[in-house]
Amino acid sequence: MPTRKAEAEWKGNLAEGGGRLKLGSGAFQGPYSFKSRFEEGESATNPEELIGAAHAGCFTMALTAQLSRAGHKPTRIHTTAQVKLEKVGDAFSITKIDLETDAEIPGIDDAAFQKFATDAKQNCPVSKALAGTEIGLTARLR
Repeated sequence: MPTRKAEAEWKGNLAEGGGRLKLGSGAFQGPYSFKSRFEEGESATNPEELIGAAHAGCFTMALTAQLSRAGHKPTRIHTTAQVKLEKVGDAFSITKIDLETDAEIPGIDDAAFQKFATDAKQNCPVSKALAGTEIGLTARLR
C-alpha cells in the first residue's frame, strides 16, 4: 500500500501570516490562514475542513465497499462531515465530527442500510485514526 504525502508551509506570524497546503498527488494546493481557521467568510481552507473531506470520502468509500460485497449496488451516496473545533482548557481540540449521509440504494431496507452505515463509520481508516474524537452519524436511505 502506498504512503500518502501532504505539505504545509507558513510565512509570518500567526495572526497576520499565512500558508499553503499541498497534496502530494497534486490534486489540491491552496492557501490557509488564521482567519480561515477561526473566522467565517475567508476563502481559504483549514486543517479541519480537510479532515472533514477526508472523513466524508473515507466513510463513503467504506460504505460503498460493504454494500458492494453484500450484493447491493448504490445509485448514489452523498456524505457531509461537520468538524467542530473548540477551545478546551488552554488549547484547541477537534471535539466532534458529525457525518451525514444520504443514499439511494435499490433493493435494501433501512435496517440493513443502518447496519452497514454504522459499521462503515466505526471501521473506515479515517474514523479509526480519529478514535479519540466523538463521531456522530445520521444516515438516510432515499
